Amino acid sequence: MTSKILPISSTKLYVGLIVLIFVVGIVAMRMISTMKHPMPFSQEVEVKAMQVIQRDTPIDYQFVGKVTSKNEVKIMSKVSGNITAKMVKGGDAVYKGQPLFRIDNKQYVSAINSSRAALAKAQAALNNSQREVARYRQLAAIQGVSQQTLDTYEAQAQEDAATVEADRAALQQASEDEQDTLIVSPVDGRIDINDVSLGQYVTAGSTTMATVSSLDPIWVQFSMSENEYIKFVRLGQGNLPESFRNNLKLLLSDGSEYGLTGQVEQIDKGMSDSTGTITIKASFANPQRFLVPNMFAKVIAQGEIRQGALLVPQRAVKELLDSTFITVVTADDTAENRQVKLGEKVGSLWVVEEGIVPGDIVVVEGIDKVKAGSKLKVDMVAPEEYGTPDKQ
Repeated sequence: MTSKILPISSTKLYVGLIVLIFVVGIVAMRMISTMKHPMPFSQEVEVKAMQVIQRDTPIDYQFVGKVTSKNEVKIMSKVSGNITAKMVKGGDAVYKGQPLFRIDNKQYVSAINSSRAALAKAQAALNNSQREVARYRQLAAIQGVSQQTLDTYEAQAQEDAATVEADRAALQQASEDEQDTLIVSPVDGRIDINDVSLGQYVTAGSTTMATVSSLDPIWVQFSMSENEYIKFVRLGQGNLPESFRNNLKLLLSDGSEYGLTGQVEQIDKGMSDSTGTITIKASFANPQRFLVPNMFAKVIAQGEIRQGALLVPQRAVKELLDSTFITVVTADDTAENRQVKLGEKVGSLWVVEEGIVPGDIVVVEGIDKVKAGSKLKVDMVAPEEYGTPDKQ
């Protein structure tokens, strides 16, 4: 019987597979052994920790707001004509009554002269009629003329008087039209850069020559959800609380706080059908014209006082997927990870609603180095080191 000898390459392949299976088996056995008997932490992890803060805490609420002009007026002329002069440039600050544009007034000056002449003619006719009436009244008194003749002259005098009044009104209108060729700003504010050009023809009541936006005071418009509105109205027993209405703060897009507080001026009549929110307008003084329309800012309003709230620094909180955790130092200086429920943000702190109790000590520095069960070398720090005073 002849034996079949395998090629050398096949023999090497079989040997390699046997070795690989052996190595994988050893690694798997070690992993299982490690899981059953974890290696103890042989070195303490150095961390900084602080005791959970407990204090009565005013809760602030933030809303995204947009700066809008309280008065935004489109400048339209009452008369038609060509622009002959521009007294301002786009973007200039203007005051109420300041001249902005001049419309060619030649035709309006001519209308004044024509109306004045017509009035003079009508006044002369009226004077003559009045003299005729006086003369015929004397004659009628001695029965020198009939009563019908007197009535005719009196009617003519009344007609001439009406003509005088009509011509006087026409002269007044012509004068006003000529005055309206000088376009002035109706409010204090700033003119936009999309103004008309020299020589451009403008149509009365149709052509927008420019837009002037008032800047002081200025509005910040924001919205709140239906649930938020219900909460605040309940706090204010039917109205928004005074602490909300009259002490609004503004946080600008660069993170700085606007120096002046504002107050609620308008609340919309109802919830928006599309967004389910209610729109509110707050007024802020703006003497330096710092705030301009279409800026975005956060409106900060004070809500309720949370009695005995538990607070931790933001840096003590770790997020993982949709959960938040805090590392607590146990009595034997061991790390314990706790899932927590966060409430509102208060400055650099979080209100913690569930997961910790008064007296707990939480890790605030070195949290990324700590694993559950780690032995810790704790350096206790005071809340002041994180800008979080322990008293209100």
